[in-house]
Amino acid sequence: MENKRIYLSSPHVSDEGYEMEYIREAFESNWIAPLGKNVDEFEREFADLVGAKYAVALSSGTSAIHLALRYLGVGEGDLVFCQSFTFAATCNPIIYQNAVPVFIDSDMATWNMCPIALEEAFAKYNKMGRLPKAVIVVHLYGLSADLDRIIEVCDKYEVPLIEDAAESLGTKYKGKYTGTFGNIGIFSFNGNKITATAGGGMLVSNDEEAVRKARFWATQSKDKARHFEHSELGYNYRMSNVLAGIGRGQLKVLSDRIAKKRHIFEYYRKGLSGICGIEFMPLNEWNEPNFWLSCIVLKSDVVKVIDALENENIESRHLWKPMHLQPFYSECDFVGTGVSEGLFYNGICLPSDTKMSDADLDRVVGVIMYNV
Repeated sequence: MENKRIYLSSPHVSDEGYEMEYIREAFESNWIAPLGKNVDEFEREFADLVGAKYAVALSSGTSAIHLALRYLGVGEGDLVFCQSFTFAATCNPIIYQNAVPVFIDSDMATWNMCPIALEEAFAKYNKMGRLPKAVIVVHLYGLSADLDRIIEVCDKYEVPLIEDAAESLGTKYKGKYTGTFGNIGIFSFNGNKITATAGGGMLVSNDEEAVRKARFWATQSKDKARHFEHSELGYNYRMSNVLAGIGRGQLKVLSDRIAKKRHIFEYYRKGLSGICGIEFMPLNEWNEPNFWLSCIVLKSDVVKVIDALENENIESRHLWKPMHLQPFYSECDFVGTGVSEGLFYNGICLPSDTKMSDADLDRVVGVIMYNV
């Protein structure tokens, strides 16, 4: 008999059925169209949770980045400094705006944007008289970037910061939630995230006008009129009332999910601690991660380990392939020393599904121990 499938990170509906309560309310009110009470309450509850003044629920984290770039005035030919070690959704909206990404390397201390490389990029382009319109930093795998140093560089050149916190809902940097340090923060509720709504995102900011414009553009830029009037380009980017209900229910169990993710990480660290050639993702005293995915770097053959896990019906994955190595972005500038490349070639995301049992974790540890 084939072993039970162990997933990397699948959706986890609350045992209490919170999500169904809100979905049922939407159906009973016959309000399953976009917008509605669940959307309004999800925005309010989310903003209260992370400590932002304003929030707007959207169809994806990608749409949130797109709207953030537009609000910050990014347009044709403008530069945007963007973390290279990330998923394509972080930088694709730069292209939507016909702008030009410049990719910034990571550092080993955080696996996220390297402040030194960021400073080098600013110095390089400042000499050309071409400062970026925005910087996009990412908090990968629930690990916070070194925000103080990054914000210091951005403030020095008076360039706004967008935080891609798609993977870091619940993560804190020096006691404050990621996604609330920059001018605009974005979150994702894709199916594999720690809070999942089967698709969706959130834009947060303390800038009321940023959220007002994002909400306007995301609703097809419908002007106030008795007829359909559009004076600006708009998008169909709003979240549905049903999905917002799922999100409201998921927020109620966020602390439980983070606790389980931490347990998974600590279980792996204890089980694999005696094996030479394994290094875990970095932890810093100023960071309280959500441990979205537990990740390791190996000195041995990464592909061999991934294949061995798959042969046992266990899902794992390479770390993100840096954007400057992607064929589509191969002609874009990159500033750094290749840290992100090394992480990609040598790193693995281990199963971090919150429905895993300790027996499941033992299966994963056993396969790794035998193949490293």
